[in-house]
Amino acid sequence: MERGQMNHNRKNDHKNEKGTAPKPFVAAKEGQPPVTKNTDIIADKNAYGNACRAAVTTDKGGDGGVCKVICLCNQKGGVAKTTSAVNLGIGLAREGKKVLLIDVDPQGSLTASLGFVEPDDIKVTLATIMTAIINEEDIESTAGILHHEEGVDLLPANIELSALEITMGSVMSREVILKEYIEMVKDQYQYILLDCSPSLGMLTINAMAAADSIIIPVQSAYLPVNGLQQLIKTVFMVKRRLNRKLSIEGILLTIVDFRINFAKDIYASVQDSYGFQIKIFDTKIPLSVRAAEASAEGVSIFRHCPRNKVAAAYENHTKEVLGSENQKRTEN
Repeated sequence: MERGQMNHNRKNDHKNEKGTAPKPFVAAKEGQPPVTKNTDIIADKNAYGNACRAAVTTDKGGDGGVCKVICLCNQKGGVAKTTSAVNLGIGLAREGKKVLLIDVDPQGSLTASLGFVEPDDIKVTLATIMTAIINEEDIESTAGILHHEEGVDLLPANIELSALEITMGSVMSREVILKEYIEMVKDQYQYILLDCSPSLGMLTINAMAAADSIIIPVQSAYLPVNGLQQLIKTVFMVKRRLNRKLSIEGILLTIVDFRINFAKDIYASVQDSYGFQIKIFDTKIPLSVRAAEASAEGVSIFRHCPRNKVAAAYENHTKEVLGSENQKRTEN
């Protein structure tokens, strides 16, 4: 079979012995960590201890460490998730890594942030690819891949992805459609980053099921931090039912305004609530209008304003991710 052409004979896969297909994603039942109803920022450590221990595990990543699939996820919007995906991806490319960015958001924010300002006009997108996989059609491994001037590849998304998500309810093994695609292309990349939509719907579940690890960008504010509870519970359920190797890479604090004491209070709350089991990245992404300007120009902060404090922060974050991966490989 040629590398550029992938045959998908999944009919036999779906007709294998009973029980081989992944279980559908269902709500947590007895035995899962309870969700606290406390509205305080600080989560109940006892309630989430088991979930964190299950989700935070040593992870080899990809095929024997060749390709690492990282999902950037938070159901809260406006937390610099897409900005982090762009700059981490290009940061990794600047370190000599081969990187694929996949837009898993029907809004096409990642696509637009990389300069493709009219996502709805793109003919081949993630929705096209996932539809072909569902219909068991032959697709090229390079289909839909766009190349960015700063050295990363992109599989774009647009509003068609929203319609696909609605129709996926009746699809067999619907939680692992994206994983099938990633298995086709992962031998061509060292890192694949998935930029999720601000929800915990089927597309986000697909991303978690396909990922080796999750980075959780969190704005340094009360509501985004408080929303971590439900996200961690969802990660725990996906790990238990769909993806045993899934781990939480860490929590990345973003849009941090170092001028006010409240930002320090938020960091202390996150550290106290989750730091006992989940890594909190040392790097904190500062508040700066330059990051928004870079997205509008379709380039990274490294290209738009290389001497800006945000560029320095994302460079440090990239080194943290690489350092964490190197440490895990050494330990294993």
